[in-house]
Amino acid sequence: MSGFLAIFNPGTLALILIGVVIGIIFGAIPGLSGTMAVALCLPFTYSMTSVDSISMLLALYFGGVSGGLIAAVLLRIPGTPGSVATIWDGGKMAENGQPHRALGIGITYSMVGNLFGVACMAFIAPQIASFARKFGPCEYAAVIFFALTLISSLSDGDMLKALISGCAGLLFAMVGVAPMDNVKRFTFGNPNLNSGFALISMMIGFFAITEVISGAVDARKGNQKEATLAGRIKGLGFTAKEFVQTLPTTLIACVVGLGIGILPGIGASSANIIAYVTCKSASRHPERYGTGCMEGIIASEASNNACCGGTLIPLISLGIPGDACTAILLGGLMIHGVVPGPLMFQNNGDLINAMIAALFVASILIFVLQLGATKFFVKMLGLPKNVLLSIVACLCVVGAFTNNSRIFDVYAILLFGAIGFLFRKLKIPAAPFMLGFVLENYFETYFRRAMATYAGDMSVFFRRPISAVFIVIGIASMIWRLVSNARKNKTAAVKS
Repeated sequence: MSGFLAIFNPGTLALILIGVVIGIIFGAIPGLSGTMAVALCLPFTYSMTSVDSISMLLALYFGGVSGGLIAAVLLRIPGTPGSVATIWDGGKMAENGQPHRALGIGITYSMVGNLFGVACMAFIAPQIASFARKFGPCEYAAVIFFALTLISSLSDGDMLKALISGCAGLLFAMVGVAPMDNVKRFTFGNPNLNSGFALISMMIGFFAITEVISGAVDARKGNQKEATLAGRIKGLGFTAKEFVQTLPTTLIACVVGLGIGILPGIGASSANIIAYVTCKSASRHPERYGTGCMEGIIASEASNNACCGGTLIPLISLGIPGDACTAILLGGLMIHGVVPGPLMFQNNGDLINAMIAALFVASILIFVLQLGATKFFVKMLGLPKNVLLSIVACLCVVGAFTNNSRIFDVYAILLFGAIGFLFRKLKIPAAPFMLGFVLENYFETYFRRAMATYAGDMSVFFRRPISAVFIVIGIASMIWRLVSNARKNKTAAVKS
């Protein structure tokens, strides 16, 4: 209650509202992100009180992550790396003429994920943080290995194409300076490749530029489809019965998102993909995923928003930022003389209560503002396709250049756009590419740290209980997937 009393004044509430609006705008524009919004607004908070400052920064953070679903649903372009998996069902549902419903589901379960993360932060942050401290390089490498084995769940019936896609993602992620020993790989003497391909460039190219190219090709062939929109939906886009039926998916997505968020350095860009494939693997009807099903949107949006609360838990409990945005928040706290860590609960308990209250209010504001603007968002689909895609292409170029101020990143989005278009024509799934690209650097870093720490002894992964469990589950899931695919192929052969 003291936290709500601290923020319930016109000034603080106005700052939270401003933060939410700016965050949603940055999240909705491809190439920008909540992290960029927090970094740009940080200098404006120097003269504020600690409560006002952190309240606004947290609102920017949550607004940026939630705003990514707008472009993902309406344009099939992820507004942020955390909304990539939203495209696969949210974009498909909008394509099927139900953009209102897709937005309603995404916005609602964004709030559910936010509130789940905030609740865990409020009640069990110290306990969760103490468990996370047991994770060393072996455990991190094992968790990421398990996530990589989920590529087999994204095969859509063709394991070979999924493996080709996943290996291509791993290969492109390996370009640049290697972790640990700084050896240059696949740079071919080009200094622009030393730092590798940026995640933002890959994401914009693989999704946004691919859409632009596909739209141009369809227009040239004369078979361009105009958006068909269903009438305005009632309520939130789903019934109470659907809400109850999808509770298991919601819980899995929130828990996976929270767990990934607690592990420092991974973040929402991985959480939404890992949660999506986990929910798909656990579903009784995995074939529905990717066709515009409600569960696919829930898996992505509930997880990436729950991840936000997860990243804050190690920040306040251990003083360790969970991702790039919380690293900036760490700086914002220290500017005001607040040192995150185990003693923060004793020395700055009132500030933690105010942070939790601000996050709760921000989550509700994000829900209300986005739901209220749904009609306006959908109107974008009424624009002529050539106008809409031209605007998208311009935003993509600006977003790619703004990320690192390099013209090379603009060339990179064109390269990945061509690869994405080729994948689409050959019907190679994009999800394994994304998973491989995002996780390769994390896996290599933690694996090599483990090998350096334990003198190259591979058996350490099986001697440590947590890492052994994840490795065994990962191997078992691959074997199960191979066996189930073989049975399906055998059944299909018999029927034919």
